Amino acid sequence: MKKNALLLVLALVLMFVLAACGAQQTGGNEPTEPAEGTEVAETETEATEVTAEPTELTFEHQLGEVTVSVNPEKVVVFDFGVLDSLDKLGVEVTALPQANVPPYLAKYEDAKYENIGSLKEPDFEKIAEINPDLIIISGRQLDLYDELSKLGPTIFMGVDNTNYMESFTHNMEVLGQIFGKEEAVAAELSVINEAIAGINEKAADAGKALIILANEGNISAYGPGSRFGIIHDVLGVEAVDEGIEVSTHGMNVSFEYLVEKDPDLLFVVDRNAVVAGEAAAQDTIENELVQETKAYQNGNIVYLDPNYWYLSGGGLVSVSEMVKAIEAAIQ
Repeated sequence: MKKNALLLVLALVLMFVLAACGAQQTGGNEPTEPAEGTEVAETETEATEVTAEPTELTFEHQLGEVTVSVNPEKVVVFDFGVLDSLDKLGVEVTALPQANVPPYLAKYEDAKYENIGSLKEPDFEKIAEINPDLIIISGRQLDLYDELSKLGPTIFMGVDNTNYMESFTHNMEVLGQIFGKEEAVAAELSVINEAIAGINEKAADAGKALIILANEGNISAYGPGSRFGIIHDVLGVEAVDEGIEVSTHGMNVSFEYLVEKDPDLLFVVDRNAVVAGEAAAQDTIENELVQETKAYQNGNIVYLDPNYWYLSGGGLVSVSEMVKAIEAAIQ
């Protein structure tokens, strides 16, 4: 009996020794297994770091460089083309100059939007009160950039008339990046470019055109590279005069000049209609002299909507409407 008890004690001692040796072998230089879920958690963290979206974007523009918050909340807009683009994209704005708002943007005359003066004379105190996250300007505010920049991040989005579609496209793509609307912008630009391609195919047979701005009885001519030069430079309608001086206010001309150039198409922008609210160009333009031109005799005097051509332009809506107007004119 004592012999059996002794054997049982020895067997137990041997078991403890073997167990201790095993623990030392597995607990030495062998790496320990990570706690359950640790590897997954690290992988998820790395994925989050890789896919994290930026909260700010930096852009270079004609007047400098600006850093803008992604999806800024308080947006001040001084350009009606940009405003119609943001409206098309479903982006809300905080403030705009409510003087001379184009009828197609009449909803922005509502009191829910802050009125910051006019295109040329901003209400700086009101803008300072708003403390905007982004201010968008164009050519009419060119000289006010430094002062506006003190009130909030300011970006210039004017269209380069000598490089119209490239600058327009760039502006729209920047808006898309700022507001997370890249796909929507691409879709809208695709439609516009398709329409332009269709017009280019017909423009060669449209004849030669002249563009004039009518203003209180006076007229000025615009050609390639001008604010209305998209008709020639982008849409491919030939200019009756390639030597027109490029100027913001156009080249002053007489009605005798119109008769001399005798365009097949005469495009007219009536400034008085948007500044004074009264269309007056037709009586001025269609006088006895102009009635001698091919444009008049063939019914090819086209009055372009100044709300798109003069007040806005450079927007997803305005450019689309401008393209449609020329397409209709050369059918």
